[in-house]
Amino acid sequence: MQANRKDRREFLKSSLGTTAAAVAWSQAQVRPLSAQAQPEPAARPPRIRFAAIGLNHGHINSQVESVIRGGGELVSFFAQESDLAAAFTKRFPQATLAKSARAILEDESIQLVVSASIPNERAPLGLEVMRHGKDFMVDKPGITTLEQLAEVRRVQAETKRIYSILFGERHENRATVKAGELVESGAIGKVIQTIGLGPHRMNPKTRPAWFFEKERYGGILCDIASHQFDQFLFFTGSTKAEIVASQVGNVHHPQYPGLEDFGDVIVRGNGGTGYIRVDWFTPDGLDTWGDGRLTILGTDGFIEIRKNVDIGGRPGGSHLFLVDQKETRYIDSSDVTTRYGERLVDDILNRTETSMPQAHVLLAMELALRAEKNAQRIG
Repeated sequence: MQANRKDRREFLKSSLGTTAAAVAWSQAQVRPLSAQAQPEPAARPPRIRFAAIGLNHGHINSQVESVIRGGGELVSFFAQESDLAAAFTKRFPQATLAKSARAILEDESIQLVVSASIPNERAPLGLEVMRHGKDFMVDKPGITTLEQLAEVRRVQAETKRIYSILFGERHENRATVKAGELVESGAIGKVIQTIGLGPHRMNPKTRPAWFFEKERYGGILCDIASHQFDQFLFFTGSTKAEIVASQVGNVHHPQYPGLEDFGDVIVRGNGGTGYIRVDWFTPDGLDTWGDGRLTILGTDGFIEIRKNVDIGGRPGGSHLFLVDQKETRYIDSSDVTTRYGERLVDDILNRTETSMPQAHVLLAMELALRAEKNAQRIG
């Protein structure tokens, strides 16, 4: 593990000069170790044609790969930044660089557009995608203001297009997918509460300028915590929810006044309660970007997921521990298949909601946005 970190540091030292290098480093940090170690099933034959617009976050790679595995044919992309375009072409040589975003929007053969543009530019792009009769899959946070959310809801209802946000901490983490199966089977009884912890590492040298501008990234609860709101709704089965209390602050980085480095939330839904904590304080001594955890408390037991690392010594990520009325056990999730991309393609073809209900997607972002807007400020 130490050797892996050394290799990454050498890569960083030699290639930090470009935006593309920053994105590559970001991708190495945010992609779960389990996803790196465990190969996914081979891609299915193409069932839809899709394109990418906006490559500003390294998550775009996992977004594209997810759709390809599900049966999507990547045909084109557009990015204003030449270095990002070059890096994307190297990774996905089958895709043609379009002359403009509009060229993609007006291509009637394209059914889906995926994006990881700068966060506050995602919803405006999604609106245009839907108005052009295409479905949209975007990196989190898919929306950065309540005003954007209202417009997304209006246009989505009018066009009946899909506005999907890839909450990777649930959809791309094998242990979390397995936990969903266990909860559905009644393994821990009725879910009472979720506790979602989303610590992240921050290296300012690898972060673009917009990362430190709250107007552009939306705030820490809007950004990182959107994952945890998605998981809270999913595991409690809540279809309605409210923010009980929230707080955010910049407690250790005064040199970046636009940054929020800590936030937490208490949320209550019609299916259970939740607590969320997110931060930018992962120390360098941990050999992954963050010790993300999810605890699911049920009436007959609980599940704890260590998403990226088991500090007890097991290698890789996607670690699941289950305690019920009989025993405590570790469940290996390495053979679990992530199916978000496949189900999204199914939804595009069949006009269904098997990947995520549209109401769930927008409620998760509404909770994140309301928690952010109404948060008490700490310093």
